[in-house]
Amino acid sequence: MFVFALSFAALLCVTSAWPAISGRENDYPSEDESEEVRSAAIKRLLEVFGMEDPPAVHVHKQPPQYMLDLYNTVADVDGVTKDPYLLEGNIVRSFFDKLGSEQVEFKFNLSTVARSEKVLAAELHLFKLRPQGSLTFSRQHFCQVSVYQLLDIRKTNSTQTKKLLSSRLIPVHSAGWEVFTVTQAVRSWMADEDSNLGLHVVVRTLEGSQTDLKLMRFASGRHHHQSKQPMLVLFTDDGRRSAALGSTNPHEAISTSFLSQIPVLDKSSRSARSIDYSEEEVRSKPCQRLPLYVDFEEIGWSGWIVSPRGYNAYHCKGSCSFPLGQNMRPTNHATVQSIINALKLIRGIETPCCVPDKLFSINLLYFDDDENVVLKQYNDMVAGSCGCH
Repeated sequence: MFVFALSFAALLCVTSAWPAISGRENDYPSEDESEEVRSAAIKRLLEVFGMEDPPAVHVHKQPPQYMLDLYNTVADVDGVTKDPYLLEGNIVRSFFDKLGSEQVEFKFNLSTVARSEKVLAAELHLFKLRPQGSLTFSRQHFCQVSVYQLLDIRKTNSTQTKKLLSSRLIPVHSAGWEVFTVTQAVRSWMADEDSNLGLHVVVRTLEGSQTDLKLMRFASGRHHHQSKQPMLVLFTDDGRRSAALGSTNPHEAISTSFLSQIPVLDKSSRSARSIDYSEEEVRSKPCQRLPLYVDFEEIGWSGWIVSPRGYNAYHCKGSCSFPLGQNMRPTNHATVQSIINALKLIRGIETPCCVPDKLFSINLLYFDDDENVVLKQYNDMVAGSCGCH
């Protein structure tokens, strides 16, 4: 995985400007060669992010506040995962209701979810409105709200047209988001796409009679602002999560002594190619972590990525010459190799390499082709620290 991360960093460098190694024009690739390499690099980068093509641009769409809050909970300002245990699974998707119904039936298109993904949890988010003016002073203080899965009686060999998923008491005079668990329904829809007939919401009094919908109202996709639309939130795992949990918290992994070796990246020029280190200067210094800022706008992805606008991938550079101090975080093998190299005991034995010895995941919040907002965690994207190996 370390080699994979290093090759990824190399690809990012290709997408930026070609470095001016000398003043001769022959050192620069032709325009056709440059475009060909850039195209190949962007294609490979999309594969790293699990995509064949970049999603369509949705510049005027606003992501749900819930997804923004979730992103800020699990990621820092650069998108680096704060704690891998905060998020259930490694992909979270939000789907808006496709029926645009008044407030009792909702349907969501889940075609963008791969069948290989494991459904961990699914939630129906409904925004409860306050009762209309004439019913504000109703003596009724609570109602029973139940969410049902609509069934196809032709497939179930039953006369039941719906299945209870979640039910609870909700204050009549409150306003805000209400969340209901609908995991069972989504799992059945993933197993059989044609069984997705939607969800049905029933509101009853404490005595069990039907409640006036003007008293217990939920926002609909047809008549209310986009920020209050009914939404299905789906938590899944595509099989990469187990590898991520083996890494350490990025905010605890780097020792204070090692942090002192890390140059500060100026926010005003956050570009990988703007760092002015000569090859000789870097190679003569001990193994260290250096900035490598990935700017999604420069790559051309800012139209569909919500957050982050870019992130610091970092890269490792410097010498691993004998003697290797503990600040270089050497392995025992690297220590032995450096000794063999220093004593010239065997021909052809090089010094150990300066490579990442901790890699952290980042989180990407973006729009997919169906205008759904997706929060996805990607493993091994940031060099957390460097060492001699």
